[in-house]
Amino acid sequence: MARNPAAQTAFGPIVLAGVEQHEPPGRRLVDDDLAARFLPAPTRWLVAATRPVPLRRLLVAAMDRGGPGLWANLACRKRYIADKLREALGEIDAVVVLGAGLDTAAYRLARETSLPIFEVDQSINIARKAKTVQRVLGEPPKSVRLVALDFERDELLTTLTEQGYHTDYRTFFVWEGVTQYLTADAVHATLDGLRPVASGSRLVFTYVRRDFIEGVNLYGAKQLYRKVRQRRELWHFGLQPEEVAEFLARYGWRPIEQLGPEQIVQRYVKPTGRNLTASEIEWSVYAEKS
Repeated sequence: MARNPAAQTAFGPIVLAGVEQHEPPGRRLVDDDLAARFLPAPTRWLVAATRPVPLRRLLVAAMDRGGPGLWANLACRKRYIADKLREALGEIDAVVVLGAGLDTAAYRLARETSLPIFEVDQSINIARKAKTVQRVLGEPPKSVRLVALDFERDELLTTLTEQGYHTDYRTFFVWEGVTQYLTADAVHATLDGLRPVASGSRLVFTYVRRDFIEGVNLYGAKQLYRKVRQRRELWHFGLQPEEVAEFLARYGWRPIEQLGPEQIVQRYVKPTGRNLTASEIEWSVYAEKS
């Protein structure tokens, strides 16, 4: 399978989730019993090697040297999405995961509900996901459908409806760790394409601060900036926290909550007793369709 720089980023968050499973339940930032199993063999071995506490600490420290606080952000954004999805289950008709990568949420959710779940991603990731699900689960859940789409070129709702999606579904959309990899045109086109979705639909998405993208404030993450902006232009789109409400209102969404570093630490990190900071670079937003 051809290498694709953006597609390769699908591994990192699942490695992190897999490593977190070695923590005792009370110290764990995210629960995901499928994470390690969804990884290819060499990466599964890496996750297994972090069972000893000192090796886990070294891995967290190595990641935080590249981007201070990113370990907590990546783990806790998954926890946040899971919390909001669980809260909304009685009020939605479908789930759509945009940029699904190797995320396991659809398959864990399918154990609890028969709601239709659509996993959307570029074709290279959808092909990888289909093989992974076949290897790990044998038969994929009937409620989960894999949808290949190019956010830069394809119309989201048109592609989804071809796979059985209905625009009158009150839908929970998950857009995790994706927007920064897209052009501004693709982000706007995606939200514009979601205008017809049913009132009461929900959206959780993450974004990277624009002042980081533009190099105005690196928040102590010079190594990360060199990687995603200078060596390879992987990250393109950013927002500022104070812009989010107006940005979403253009497309008919009302923000309910933003999760920044202070909220991450207070809500998720402190109860575990772990001494972790959270990054200013990435924020999560929970919104409802007006």
